[in-house]
Amino acid sequence: MARPLIGRTVRRLRSERGLTQQGLAVRLGISASYLNLIEHDQRAVTASLLIKLTEVLGVELAALSGSAERQLESGLREVLSDPMLGLEEVPEAEVATLAASAPNASRAMLALYRAWRVAREDSSGLALPTGRRILLPNEETRDFFHDRANHFPAIEAAAEAIGRDLAARPAEMNHAIAERLRRAHGLAVQVGPLDGAMRRHDAAARVLYLSESLPRESRGFQMAFTLMLLEARDAVDAALAGAEPSTPEAAQMMRIGLLNYAAAALLMPYAPYLAAARDLRHDIEALAARFGVSFEQAAQRLSTLQRDGARGVPFFFLRVDPAGNVGKRFSAAGFPFARFGGSCPRWVVHEAFGTPGRIRVQVARLPDGATFLTVARSVQSPAAHWGEPPPVHVVAMGCDISRAPDLVYADGLELDAAAVGIGLSCRLCDRAECRSRAFPPLEHRLVLDPAVEGAAPYRFETVARAPVSPAPNPPAPSPPRTSPTTPRR
Repeated sequence: MARPLIGRTVRRLRSERGLTQQGLAVRLGISASYLNLIEHDQRAVTASLLIKLTEVLGVELAALSGSAERQLESGLREVLSDPMLGLEEVPEAEVATLAASAPNASRAMLALYRAWRVAREDSSGLALPTGRRILLPNEETRDFFHDRANHFPAIEAAAEAIGRDLAARPAEMNHAIAERLRRAHGLAVQVGPLDGAMRRHDAAARVLYLSESLPRESRGFQMAFTLMLLEARDAVDAALAGAEPSTPEAAQMMRIGLLNYAAAALLMPYAPYLAAARDLRHDIEALAARFGVSFEQAAQRLSTLQRDGARGVPFFFLRVDPAGNVGKRFSAAGFPFARFGGSCPRWVVHEAFGTPGRIRVQVARLPDGATFLTVARSVQSPAAHWGEPPPVHVVAMGCDISRAPDLVYADGLELDAAAVGIGLSCRLCDRAECRSRAFPPLEHRLVLDPAVEGAAPYRFETVARAPVSPAPNPPAPSPPRTSPTTPRR
């Protein structure tokens, strides 16, 4: 497996804090020339120096994983490979250099590209039957949660305060929330048939109506959502501060997403949930049973445990439908989701649709060597009436392979031998012999020969990617205090 490189991350964190190389080197007790080599990934980092970096830069160890840089690079790679831009192939080294040297400009480029795609789709006929054109705010909302690592301390604090007042065990939480709605807000909860809705809050009649088709855990979540809507507005407003959504629709979608977050924080309090996750080794079904929530709710909550000083395993999380549309997507683990297209057909996420209700596990390895333990399971919502297909999704999550021993799903796996090669998406994948490929890669010329029928759908010329070059003529390093070795991950 490729050695993890943290140089770009160290350089970014140093720049964000206004430190020069000399200034940071003095604080670390090493020479500036040695730090220069580290920042250009020409030297490994000792375990003791790694710990000192976290102390001097004021970050958790997970912040040095390079996940933000990888995500930015993968987004740039997608943008620069779009054939509509008419660009020649951009070398890998240039993409990495652009992301490392100009991260703010790179993020601006992604924002411009996203706006251009929306405008292009709008001009080509994305319109309602009435003729009114629409812009979907879901991507803007996803970026809002991603940029904040899907963790909101103010909302966590508000949920904990309300939870202390409720003082209920997880199994009794639904009853405690219903009683709080009745006593504090004069709101009665009624379960019955609801035409075309799962929840309806009638403020005038002081009734919260819940659909009888909802399972018990979903009824609890809807009550928790309503309680947080009434009692956690200040915390939600604080979380939204500085977001500057571009449309009222995007602002409302962000607010609803934060209220969903608040409901989950109330039902699965941070410290007890983190302790249970460690005790149960992140067995999602066991966590769902202990806290009286659904599989999806339990899995998504694991992706939010990013509190400073008490971090959980960094997970990515997504929910996808049978057509491959991603409805939810968060990445604390640094998994480089394709932002503007589909995902790899070899990924276990898609296989899970064929085994309803069964947990599927895969060790997924990307072309750059980054490897993740992925867990996926299908979930089904109730149909509105007989004859209507019930909504089916796959919920998936995963973590860097270095954290696999923390998960029960890794038991019995030969992690290296079990690895399956996947790509970011077919259009961006260089794997030449993939028989599951849906599209040819954008960066390579096709090889079309009527005399040869290959096993893979497309044959193409492969060109080795150029490695990222170090800084020109870096100064020779002074001997470090200890011999640099690659730390255990």
